[in-house]
Amino acid sequence: MSDIKTPTTTSAPSTQSTTTTTTTRPSTSRPPARPGGRPTGGRPGGRPGGRPGGRPGGRRNFRPYSKKVCRFCKKGGVKVDYKDAKGLRPFLTERGKILPRRMSGNCAKHQRKVNTAIKRARILAIIPYTALALDR
Repeated sequence: MSDIKTPTTTSAPSTQSTTTTTTTRPSTSRPPARPGGRPTGGRPGGRPGGRPGGRPGGRRNFRPYSKKVCRFCKKGGVKVDYKDAKGLRPFLTERGKILPRRMSGNCAKHQRKVNTAIKRARILAIIPYTALALDR
């Protein structure tokens, strides 16, 4: 077996002193948790308030509204008729789109009847498909 020697270098002790500096990072800790275990506010590092645009979370400007009642259920004798263009007009937007149930206030049963009546009236050219002829 041969002895392999590696050259070793010796260095003189350094006269410069090394100092370590610690920089403090901004705190990324979450806000204190609510009793339900969910933190308050938004995500860490996000905009203040937890919502886009800096708005506070939750439903701030919520106004309780009165529930709309289906006009066909309220008035027992009123029927949905595809030949009555003026009767179907309140269920269309100014562009000619069919209003959804949450905006028209219809129940599910009568909203389906209104939808089919509007579609039948469109096919027979009683109601236009687009908003071009709604003004007339």
